[in-house]
Order: sequence, then C-alpha cells, then structure tokens
Amino acid sequence: MQRLPTPPAPPAPVPQWWRDAVVYQIYVRSFSDSDGDGIGDLDGIRARLGYLELLGVDAIWLTPFYTSPMADHGYDVADPRDVDPVFGDLAAFDRLIADAHEHGLRVTIDLVPNHTSSEHEWFRAALDSAPGSPERARYHFRRGRGPNGDEPPNNWQSVFGGPAWTRVQDPDGSPGEWYLHLFAPEQPDLNWTNPEVWADLEKTLRFWLDRGVDGFRIDVAHGMSKPPDLPDAREDREPSHDGERWAASVVEPDPRFDHDDVHGVHRMIRAVLDHYPGRLVVGEVWVGDSARFSRYMRSDELHLGFNFRLVRAPFEAAAIRTAIEQSLAAVAGVGAPAAWTLSNHDVSRPVTRYGGGVTGLARARAMALVELALPGVVYLYNGEELGLPDVELPDETLQDPVWELSGHTRRGRDRCRVPMPWEGSAPGFGFTSGDPWLPMPPDYGKLVAAEQLEDTASMLSLVRRAIELRNTHPGFDGEELEWFGAPEGCFAFRRAGTTLVCALNTSTDVVPLPPGEAILASGPLTDGMLPPDTAAWLA
Repeated sequence: MQRLPTPPAPPAPVPQWWRDAVVYQIYVRSFSDSDGDGIGDLDGIRARLGYLELLGVDAIWLTPFYTSPMADHGYDVADPRDVDPVFGDLAAFDRLIADAHEHGLRVTIDLVPNHTSSEHEWFRAALDSAPGSPERARYHFRRGRGPNGDEPPNNWQSVFGGPAWTRVQDPDGSPGEWYLHLFAPEQPDLNWTNPEVWADLEKTLRFWLDRGVDGFRIDVAHGMSKPPDLPDAREDREPSHDGERWAASVVEPDPRFDHDDVHGVHRMIRAVLDHYPGRLVVGEVWVGDSARFSRYMRSDELHLGFNFRLVRAPFEAAAIRTAIEQSLAAVAGVGAPAAWTLSNHDVSRPVTRYGGGVTGLARARAMALVELALPGVVYLYNGEELGLPDVELPDETLQDPVWELSGHTRRGRDRCRVPMPWEGSAPGFGFTSGDPWLPMPPDYGKLVAAEQLEDTASMLSLVRRAIELRNTHPGFDGEELEWFGAPEGCFAFRRAGTTLVCALNTSTDVVPLPPGEAILASGPLTDGMLPPDTAAWLA
C-alpha cells in the first residue's frame, strides 16, 4: 500500500518576546553625543550599547530621529523615511540596528501618525493650493466661524496651550481657512479619512521594517481620527498637564481624542506588522476609561498599550494598588500583557514626583522594585536607572514649545529631558565634548553612570540586580497577582503560583516584613522590619 506523504508541520508560533520584556526608552537628543555638537545622535547610542547590555534590558525604544525642523524636537516630522542630519543618516541607523542586534537588543522606534511638520512637502503644497483642493484634503482645513470667518471653526484647545486652530492666507493673500493642530501650530493634524494618508503610513511602516526594526511605538495612538463634524467640546477645557493627553473620561468625553474610527488605523498597522513575524506595536493611549482603553489591544490591533495609571498614582499604597489592579483588569479580557512605566520624556521624573531629595530618591527606588515585580512589560526612561531628578532650568534656556504657547505659564517638559550624565564633570559629564543642548546641573556629578556602576548601593546597581532577578528567578513566572493582608499604608503581592513576594511600605511607620528571605530591597532592612519609603523582594 502506498504511503501517503506526511503533511507538513504547522508553522511554530512566533514568540511574543515583549510579553515580559524590559524596554529602555532613549530620548535621542539627550542620550549620547558622538560629534560634540551638544545633541545626542545615533552613533552616540551605538557607542553605549555595551552599557545597555550590562543593564540587562531586552530592547530599546528610540524617540523620533526623522527629518524635522525641531519645533517639537522631532515630533514634527518633515520626512518620516529619512534621518535628520543632526542625528546622523540612514547609514548610521543601519549600523545601529546591526550592532544592537549583535548585543542581543531589539530596536523599536517612534511613529508620529497624528500630524506632520508644517515643513512637510504635503503641508507646503496645501498652503500653496486653493480651498477644497486635493492638497488641502490631506489635512483638516475649515472656514472660520463668524461673519468674516474670523473665529476658529470650533472651541478645541491645543494640548500645548492656546487654540487648536491657526488661520492661513489664501493663495491670493486674503485671510483664508483655518487648519487644525492638536499640538503646536507647526504640527498640523492629518486627515485620516484620506486614502493618501493611509497609503503613506503603510509605506513608512514597510520602509523601517525592511531595515530591520523590531517594532514601533505609536505617538498619540488615541488621536488620528476626528468626528466628521468636528463638534465643539462641551466646555472650553483647561490645557492638560505637560505631556498628558488623557482622554475619554467617564464624566466628560473629549471629542479631540478616542474617536471610534481610530481603530481602523490600528488594524491597518497591525495587518502590515503581521507580515513581519515577531515585530511589536505599542501605543501611547491616554484613555481613562478601562473598557475603551482595552479596545486598542484587541487581537487585530495593538500588541500593547501604555496605561498611565501608575504614572498618575501618588506614593500611597492604596492608590498604587488600585492603579495596578485597574491596569491588569483593563487588558485581561483581550489577552494582552500590561505595559508599565513610571516616567517618560513627557512627565516629571519619579524622584521629583515622589517628593524630591532623599525622600524622593528612596521612593523612586522602592517603586522601581514594585514595577519590575509586576507581570507584563516594563518601560524604563533613560536616566531613571540613575535616579535623575527633574532639573529647574533658567527661563532663557527653555526650548519646549509649551513654554511659549502657554504664554510662559507652563514651563514644559525640558526639566525631564536634560541629557544623561555618563562620567567626569561639567558642562558635558561625558554626554558631549561640547555644550549640551540643555544645561546639565553641577550636582549631576554625584549621579554619573560610571561611578554608580562601581557603587553596589547605587540606584543603577539596584535596577541592574532587579532586572537580573526578574530574568532568572522562578518567582517572576505567572501573569496574575495574589495580594496579602498588610498594615495600613503597605501592601504585599506575589505572582500567582510562585513564592516570591514584593512588599511596599508607604507609611511613616516601620512594619514587619512578610515571611521569607529578603533577596533584594530598595533600602536597608533591620531585624525583619520594613522601613518607610522602602520595598523588598522576599523568597
């Protein structure tokens, strides 16, 4: 009897490497400068890959390095398929990808699909074209309100401050239409009902995937789509906190964000990535309602979404526990892991947010252990592992557009973007041989990476050891948490089915540690007690 051929084995599922990864965010301007111009660049990152490998992270995320006039330091993209000369060129990017992979590091990059730069060729063509033209149809141009069209088309406010509309002149020089920009006027919003906009993003995705990137972070992932009639907000909104784009409150939905049609954009992005197995897409999703947030992580949309509840929680055990539980519940129904972060280039650094000084550093150390004990993906922002605080900068040095657009009422995000101190002394601390683009304070000398590497009690050594244990200790298996009884102002949890416990004390009292042997603590432990502002891992 003739033997039938053996059917081919089904393809092995591609591992989702990100499900428990530690990803390191690099604010490219502030990480490492290779050419002495005071601005970080791609070759500077490449020179520091050994440090990142030593830290133990699995991947890096690069903020925008594309061609840009830098009105918003790269988030105003003039060409999404090229490298701005201040950061290098495509050859430098290719070298970085190759070397990072040799170091065992994956590389993810920012995408900015909500808007372009006002210097993008599309927008320049729109300004040169008449109302109703195909060139203007790529953006949101509208006639103004009032008898002469002198008022903005609606009452929307820019996230950065001021109206979200700017009026342009018609080609004949007369006052003309207004265009929408949810951020700076130099960042006009794209019209995502236009097929050309969809096609261009797909072209950009494939361009970088073909160059070997391992995934994308989507800027303003709850943006892009707008209600067709661009209705007024129910009331004029105060500008959000610096960098915060919280939307879809249960009480007051925000028509600027989280419009239902945005999910079609994410399905397109995911469909492209599914042709490149093992690639990640994570979204910046400032959506407060958990049910609406979870929709972004459905099986055909984003793999991950930043849930910023932990960033927003004060240093109080009850608030932190609530943030953790709500974040886990928000993704449980769609099978996605949680994506945790305590800081990024838009929000105040933990040391400052938790009180500053010795107290703020102790609390930041404790929260680092809490975050790294949680199931899911952890994102660290460059300098977080050094315990960097915010820097109070002189007015004349501020560069964030928020400062000007708010009429000098909001100082913006420069305070958390000051460059990394690597070694040596001022002014450059090893970041640059020139003058850094933002001034680095003299007390950075106590925080340089080179000295922290040699100090076993440093923040850097704590984070290194925590990542190592997270990667090697069996107590970090399991995707659910079990909570234990704890004194007021404290909590303790473990991963379900494991024996490793994370305990946190946010009270003012010394409390007994849970049973077990302490294997790592954010501060000194004495006689089986957990001091205030301290966390510990026990096996």
